[in-house]
Amino acid sequence: MHPLDPLFKKNRDWAQAIRERDPEFFQTLSRQQAPEYLWIGCSDSRVPANEICGLLPGEIFVHRNVANIVVHSDLNCLSVMQYAVDVLHVKHIIIVGHYGCGGVRAALGNQKLGLIDNWLRHVQDTRMKYADHLACYADEPGRVDRLCELNVITQVINAAQTTIVQNAWERGQELAIHGWVYGLKDGLVRHLGISLSSADELAGALKTSWEKNEASLMNP
Repeated sequence: MHPLDPLFKKNRDWAQAIRERDPEFFQTLSRQQAPEYLWIGCSDSRVPANEICGLLPGEIFVHRNVANIVVHSDLNCLSVMQYAVDVLHVKHIIIVGHYGCGGVRAALGNQKLGLIDNWLRHVQDTRMKYADHLACYADEPGRVDRLCELNVITQVINAAQTTIVQNAWERGQELAIHGWVYGLKDGLVRHLGISLSSADELAGALKTSWEKNEASLMNP
């Protein structure tokens, strides 16, 4: 028996269960892809987008990387965003972090893990920006979870600053970017209070972020 045989069996069982509920599901799915959502999440195996949102295949477009980072030099992420916005015309980009993220914890503690340290430099930049605020948390788990939230907020702003989103807004396309965080301990997602749907809202978020950073965010 091949060690991957159980996965093939689970796949057959899954496909059969879908067909029993909807005999035409796969035929319909194969003809088109029309999701309204792009999920940019962490690669962590415990954070599957479809299952968390209770959506079927075809209902959410997904990109995942370690620590759910959006940076202008990542052509993989930008290509996914461009296809989702310009071709699929998604209406919502949802950037989803999760509490207890290993990548965020490594960035917070300056852990040396190898090549990935270069990637997590982006999270370390956020850590340094909010160092005074994070110092107000008495324990490491609290600091990790707060940095998970701050990282998501930072990536929402990063995504809004891409030419992909900027061009969509300029041509009047309906598109909003949201920041969520997922709790591994209860399975629930939480909105972090940031949703951007225009250049004006982005300008306001940048101003607020700057003002909070200047004030050192001393009241967590």
